[in-house]
Amino acid sequence: MTGSNTELIAWLFMRWSGTLLVVLIFVHLFVNLMLGDGIQQIDFAFVAGKWAHPFWQWFDLIMLWLAMLHGSNGLRVIINDYADTARMRLMLKAVLLTCSATIIALGSLVIFTFDPCPTQAATESLPAFCASPSESSTAS
Repeated sequence: MTGSNTELIAWLFMRWSGTLLVVLIFVHLFVNLMLGDGIQQIDFAFVAGKWAHPFWQWFDLIMLWLAMLHGSNGLRVIINDYADTARMRLMLKAVLLTCSATIIALGSLVIFTFDPCPTQAATESLPAFCASPSESSTAS
């Protein structure tokens, strides 16, 4: 029997990424919903405060990438199983690849270019570590 191990690697990736995703998702849910004030605490300031730390940026980035790659690989298997013609499989996989790559790229961009202290935001919606515009102008 000859050939590549692509499907074996994809199968193993699904098992490992699925297991890791379950752990990441439960940590994510615990931190966001069980610690602090629960769902009432989730607002712009909460997200900005979390993403001000590189640990949470990388945590969310890994979760995004794993979720998208895991889901895309699952859809690839479904396309292989149910698309009737080779041409249809190719077109569907091209759409899947384009959409997945776009979401991964945009999600990664948002995570790493996110400004936790936008200048035009209302002071009450900002995290505590952001100096209000009036405080920063009086400090100068």
